[in-house]
Amino acid sequence: MASFEFPKSHEETLSAIASGKYSLESLLEAYLQNVDQGKDLNIFLEVYAEESLAQAEQIDQKIADGTAGKLAGMVIGLKDNIAYEGHGLTASSKILGGFESSYSATAVQRLLHEDAIIIGRLNCDEFAMGSSNEHSFYGAVKNPHDPSRVPGGSSGGSAAAVAANMCLVSLGSDTGGSIRQPASFCGVYGLKPSYGRVSRYGLIAYASSMDQIGPFSHSAEDAAKVLEVIAGPDTMDATSSKQRVHSYSEEMKKEQVFEFAYYKSAIESEQIDADAKALFLEEVEKLKTQGHSVKEIDFPYLDYLVPTYNVLSNAEASSNLSRFDGMRYGYRSEEAQGVDSTYIKSRTEGFGKEVKRRIMLGCFVLSAGFYDAYYTKAQKVRRLIQEHSLQSLSEFDFIIGPTTPHSAFEIGGIKDPIAMYLEDIFTVQANLAGLPAISIPMKRKGNELPIGFQAMAGKFEEAKLLQLANMMAN
Repeated sequence: MASFEFPKSHEETLSAIASGKYSLESLLEAYLQNVDQGKDLNIFLEVYAEESLAQAEQIDQKIADGTAGKLAGMVIGLKDNIAYEGHGLTASSKILGGFESSYSATAVQRLLHEDAIIIGRLNCDEFAMGSSNEHSFYGAVKNPHDPSRVPGGSSGGSAAAVAANMCLVSLGSDTGGSIRQPASFCGVYGLKPSYGRVSRYGLIAYASSMDQIGPFSHSAEDAAKVLEVIAGPDTMDATSSKQRVHSYSEEMKKEQVFEFAYYKSAIESEQIDADAKALFLEEVEKLKTQGHSVKEIDFPYLDYLVPTYNVLSNAEASSNLSRFDGMRYGYRSEEAQGVDSTYIKSRTEGFGKEVKRRIMLGCFVLSAGFYDAYYTKAQKVRRLIQEHSLQSLSEFDFIIGPTTPHSAFEIGGIKDPIAMYLEDIFTVQANLAGLPAISIPMKRKGNELPIGFQAMAGKFEEAKLLQLANMMAN
């Protein structure tokens, strides 16, 4: 990779530009060089080199004039399921090959309004379905810390881009852990906001009751700055909340003694490996020595989290993905003849194996005779999970645990789909309950692979999560 000394925060970027160390244009050129040199990692699907350089030149002048927006100097990558007007949008799927978005997601519009620079679109699991970024039509993304291993998914390209210094910040989406799990594997911060905190307008839907857009970054402060900009109500998304948007970057600097809880069943689970457990318990001891309270509590629904999530998310996906039919836009089979043939052949050829598996499972749980046995029951269990989560968070500030059961596994290392779904065992609770959660990098020893520390807080308590992340970094 390039020897350029890349900034690890937006503040560092602005300071370097102000001191004349480099211009925003030269910083962007260094990022672009790094992207080019790291092609083998398969992180970017498209790079907006000329466009982003032109933006950098304009924003350099704005910075000099004192008229720049809040995010001037921040170079951002977008997961390939977030719309950007006039740019490609495929959700890493053959079925959307060549598609160009006619509008920008609300989150993207707000970033551009504050002078962020969009450097390109990033590889991901097809339609955000996966925990390893191996399920992309464009091939697997490789972990920058060890290219033989996965970066996590589905937002693997977004996490890897930040970890590999190909951009300062990136946006991903999180339906069952797709921001936090790759953040854990790549050693960066990954924030999933509360459901409704960030508009979903312009995000290709997977499971509409759980999807959320959120940032990856090297620092808690940058995550806070981005959330301040992209959060808030949106007339284009009826599920977006009107709750006040906090000054996250200011509130995170407060010092406070917290009360933490972690699940005994999670730490004793067969899924977690010894290293992840030991690292997490080390962090627990550090919190105790700093004066915080940490208690072990029971959670009776751990084994129901992944099944409940998969029933509900697949049901919603089967409905959301019905629009990709070969008739209106996207891929159409050359062998299609007639309406039925067009639907069947286009979807069969256009969707990947994992997406087809989830669509079929979703159709099954919604079918006559099975709806009550699966979908209705899963909704009832979801309510129990929500109620238990909210009750615990009324007594404690955070529910904590390892973000993932282990560090990044080898590409091709998990072949059983059920085993792959269990990778989300510690992350899906936040999505089922609609709560905010963050993955904070735990300290690596030598050449050890990274792994994250996860904290979940009450609804719309992102400020507290970022306060914790900032505290743990210092």
